[in-house]
Amino acid sequence: MNAVVRDDFMPLRMMVSDLDEVVAIEHAAYDFPWTRGNFIDSLAAGYLARVLRGASDQLIGYFIAMKGVDEMHLLNVTVAPAQQSKGFGRRMLDELVTLSRGQYADRLWLEVRESNARARNLYLRYGFRHIGVRKGYYPALHGRREDANVMSLELGGRHAME
Repeated sequence: MNAVVRDDFMPLRMMVSDLDEVVAIEHAAYDFPWTRGNFIDSLAAGYLARVLRGASDQLIGYFIAMKGVDEMHLLNVTVAPAQQSKGFGRRMLDELVTLSRGQYADRLWLEVRESNARARNLYLRYGFRHIGVRKGYYPALHGRREDANVMSLELGGRHAME
């Protein structure tokens, strides 16, 4: 059963001081996690980075996205394993879409592992369309590679804001 996410769960700008918790969740959630350096580089580059904290200030999840010309590319969105299936992933997507539209992005792109059916289903329910496949995009166990599904969400961008 999905819980209702309260409106007061507002994503906040990710800060370097958040990274110990972010990296801990990243390692709990993935076999091939981003490094602390990946997060530091993203913050230094000025990428759109937000954290979602719960009522007791525990870190629930985060996302990082990179602005392009008329588009936004979601690089990482993660919900702590113990907090999954409670609506927090959708809440972060809502925030990302709002911020992307505010920056006049027409489209939101992402890649998701072929094996990550839960995330793929969330994106499809949210309105993303499957665009293609990047062969061997992700590292996998035993030195193998895993395909990525490329997905896209039309935002309307500049035209929706006028």
